[in-house]
Amino acid sequence: MAPLPVRILSPVMAPLVLTMTAKLLILLFPINSVQASPRYVPALPGAKREIIMDGDLVIGGLFPVHEKGEGTQDCGKINEQRGIQRLEAMLLALDEINQDNRILPGLKLGAHILDTCSKDTYALEQSLEFVRTSLTKVHQPGFICPDGSNPVPDEAPLAISGVIGGSYSDVSIQVANLLRLFQIPQISYASTSAKLSDKSRYDYFARTVPPDFYQAKAMAEILRYFNWTYVSTVASEGDYGETGIDAFQQEARVRQICIATSVKVSRSMNRGNYETVIRSLQQKANAKVVILFTRSEDARELLVAATRMNVTFIWVASDGWGAQESVVHGSEKAAYGAFTIELASYSIREFEDYFTKLTPELNTRNPWFREFWEHKFACGLHEAGCARHSLRDGSFKQESKIMFVVNAVYAIAHALHNMRQAVCPNTTRACDAMKPINGKRFYREFILKTKFDAPFRPADTENVVRFTSLGDSLGRYNIFHYQQENGRYVYRKVGYWAQSLVLNTSILHWTGGVVPTSQCSDPCQPNEAKSMQPGDVCCWICIPCQAHQYLLDEFTCEDCGFGEWPLANLTGCYELPEEYIHWSDAWAIGPVTIACLGMMCTLAVAGVFLRNNNTPVVKASGRELSYILLLGVLLCYAMTFIYIAKPSAVVCALRRLGLGTSFAVCYSALLTKTNRIARIFGGVRDGAQRPRFISPASHWLSAVR
Repeated sequence: MAPLPVRILSPVMAPLVLTMTAKLLILLFPINSVQASPRYVPALPGAKREIIMDGDLVIGGLFPVHEKGEGTQDCGKINEQRGIQRLEAMLLALDEINQDNRILPGLKLGAHILDTCSKDTYALEQSLEFVRTSLTKVHQPGFICPDGSNPVPDEAPLAISGVIGGSYSDVSIQVANLLRLFQIPQISYASTSAKLSDKSRYDYFARTVPPDFYQAKAMAEILRYFNWTYVSTVASEGDYGETGIDAFQQEARVRQICIATSVKVSRSMNRGNYETVIRSLQQKANAKVVILFTRSEDARELLVAATRMNVTFIWVASDGWGAQESVVHGSEKAAYGAFTIELASYSIREFEDYFTKLTPELNTRNPWFREFWEHKFACGLHEAGCARHSLRDGSFKQESKIMFVVNAVYAIAHALHNMRQAVCPNTTRACDAMKPINGKRFYREFILKTKFDAPFRPADTENVVRFTSLGDSLGRYNIFHYQQENGRYVYRKVGYWAQSLVLNTSILHWTGGVVPTSQCSDPCQPNEAKSMQPGDVCCWICIPCQAHQYLLDEFTCEDCGFGEWPLANLTGCYELPEEYIHWSDAWAIGPVTIACLGMMCTLAVAGVFLRNNNTPVVKASGRELSYILLLGVLLCYAMTFIYIAKPSAVVCALRRLGLGTSFAVCYSALLTKTNRIARIFGGVRDGAQRPRFISPASHWLSAVR
């Protein structure tokens, strides 16, 4: 006999599987029971509560009917919206499908619905019920009753075809790890963790909501829109919060948004711990915007703590907060100004009609409805008048993900319908090929490929339900701003995100009418450049530019070129206009006239000297030195034209050289002539000997030198 294939379990999974197997054996073979379990028997006090609806095919359901308990308690108070409403939405969808001859005609779709109590470990334990039938074929000779007879197990329930749920991502991850071992497909209506898109680990998981990285991108685009570049983050412990905030941080880095501080909210926090979170956020005073990727319970407690401490922030919250009134109730002032994101959805009128007609007397199939009723109206059903309350009192508000619950149920129904047509073509019943269903084929060939128009959609709405190859749905988010209108705090829709951000800022209400800032450093003045801190893109020091510099970019002051000056806004330089005396100016005409007259007189004197060049008078006056002096005077008059001419490199050079040279020529001639006369008269006193170097050539050489 060939050996059976053995699956090697990791050290982490082995204890889990052993524990589950032990619990399953107890479930499969109760000690004192050999008869079939009855259906629709009201739960006794303290007994396990569940909904079991018989059908030819059965699907499971997981809903957070109760909130998470405190301390060691698994379950807390009833969860009105995310629990009861979503559960009833599944029941309504089943009723509609079973009455619709176009979907699974001739078959009845049943259900087995359990409470997760918003806790992943409790949900995992509850989900063991879904895999009971996968272990019913036990080798019975290994079990013998005390009287020696073979055991007779309970009537085996129908195998679960698929599971609707869970709600929270950490719940869905735990349940998906269990269901994949038994090839049971799972469709969630609210779990958005990006981890669940990993088909190597969650290969039987799909969802009617998009993954978190879409809303992380939407949140980052909101920050960039308002130039909020320095923010703090708070995440709930678990896959929803941690993977969501990781996706946000990646988007923030791309957009140069800095994280001031990151805080994680653990599952076992008390009131004092939430105040500690608020205090840690206060330490970063410039980070006035706080990103929340938290469960609704954590968001509510953070707002309560902020109210007690009289602290306000600009919250930008994920769909864990969404547009829920229960989150902000009693903390409206602390929540004022928050931006929240909610999956784009529409209200289902048929569900509102169905739900508001429910009463404890009529709704006997929901074992949690009486508890919900007593919590809703704060009374006991044993009290007179409690049952006379009505859900049609005007306080009903449809939970935002009802549409996705209905779509998830219809997705499994359409996939079962398509599978029956493929594997049971000649019958209107469920053939042996669907008992039990091949989960791998059902998921890959039918669930992932199902496509249908969403039920109950408004006439003017287009909404096609389909899945990507990763089992995800495409995302569109509504963006709400929590603000005060006519004395009331309301969620006002201010935009949406569908691959890009669209905001209507004209309906936003800000304190003081000014958009708040959230930046590490204040903006620099127009004449200042940023000097970045090492390793940081959000914090800087402002350094003023010099008077002759302009801002090349926001980080660099650059010198203007020669003949240029910075513009008033320092965005560049402009060429300085050339200002000089024009020939037609009054300031030029006078000097030019005098210079011309002077040059004419100088030339006239030079002419007289040339005409009488060899006369004794000219020679006695120092002919050569006189010519040099006249040349110097002529150059002085000529410099007038150089200084009035348009400046250029040549003209400027002539100005610097010509003026000094012309005066030097004049002074050299006068100095030489004075020296000659002094030496002559000095020589007469000393004797009759003629002084040396008094010849014309010597004078000319001395003057030139």
